Amino acid sequence: MPEPTQKQIAIIALVLLGFVLLVYLLLPSPVQVQTARVGYAPMQVIVEEEGETRVKDYYTISSPVAATIRRIHLEAGDRVRQGQPLVFLEAPRASILDVRARDEAAAGVQAAEARLEQAREQARSAQAAADLAATELARTKALFESRAVSRQTLDEVRAAASQADADLEAAQAGVATARAELESARAALRSVSEGEGDTGVQDILRSPVTGGVLAVHRRSEGFVNVGEPLLDVGDIDRLEVWTDVLSQDAFGIRPGSRVLFDRWGGDATLEGVVDRIEPQAATVVSALGVEEQRVQVIANIISPKNAWTGLGSGYRVLSRFVIWEDDRVLQVPAGALFRVQDGWAAFVVENGKAVRKPVGTGQRSGLAFQVLYGLNEGDVVIVHPDDSIKEGLRVSPQED
Repeated sequence: MPEPTQKQIAIIALVLLGFVLLVYLLLPSPVQVQTARVGYAPMQVIVEEEGETRVKDYYTISSPVAATIRRIHLEAGDRVRQGQPLVFLEAPRASILDVRARDEAAAGVQAAEARLEQAREQARSAQAAADLAATELARTKALFESRAVSRQTLDEVRAAASQADADLEAAQAGVATARAELESARAALRSVSEGEGDTGVQDILRSPVTGGVLAVHRRSEGFVNVGEPLLDVGDIDRLEVWTDVLSQDAFGIRPGSRVLFDRWGGDATLEGVVDRIEPQAATVVSALGVEEQRVQVIANIISPKNAWTGLGSGYRVLSRFVIWEDDRVLQVPAGALFRVQDGWAAFVVENGKAVRKPVGTGQRSGLAFQVLYGLNEGDVVIVHPDDSIKEGLRVSPQED
């Protein structure tokens, strides 16, 4: 058979080239897909919630007695030192109805004395009854040992003796109460009788801490009741942050956990550490009307004071609790993963085709997952694959 000539070889080559070109033109064009690369990067798992700053050492200065106070000249924001006088107390000013007040106080003393005498009489009667019951119990025990009375009789006598002892204790408590009431009535009589015209300083309320005045509740001179709040003071340089956290998120937070504070008004991110987590959760209704179980997490700011100068009590901050972190973690975008029956999977671009691979995931932070197995550094994965992406499909990557 004669060998083909060069012209015949050229014709055959052109035919084959045309056939290949025709097949290529008939093939479906590659699908354009968005892709990203799997790689190592730092990762943090963070819980974010809004918190509120509070003074760590907060004190409310209130009047321990009913008294007249002098005018308070301090203003909110003023600095105070420990032991500095804050409020001057004077004896209450004499009432217009002094005579009637003394008569009422004297009558109160007489009534208290009568109640004390009555309580003492009841105590004497209870003592006599208790002594009699004790004697009867001793006699009954002797009769029971000689089998002259039954066990039931002994139990009845013992119960009566116990009741007599209880009545005696109650009567003695009544005497103590009546004695205290008498002392209180006598003190009230002395206050009315001896306090007229006394406007000297009786007591001075001093600052328990070096810090600043946080609020002034009462400024003008005048009468104040027992326990009435007058001033709030505290050390503004010692702040802590209280944050309401969902109970399921608080489960992963521990004392000593790292906290980052943002959106507090300054440019820098402040460092903090969790001090304690309250053990009791509370039910809170969210803005959407959903009931949530929330826990208070209290954290201390550990950044230098000059980094957060101007931050005060009651300020809003964004608390970012670091649950887990690592400086070098193999990560894949969350949008590249999709659910399969036994876990997660992703489409990897290999030789221009989509190849589905199962992926083992670990921690998640924002829009990225930690890769435990299934993907390697440098793999190109399809981000947000739709239903048209199938195994072996030709794709044209467009990497972000």
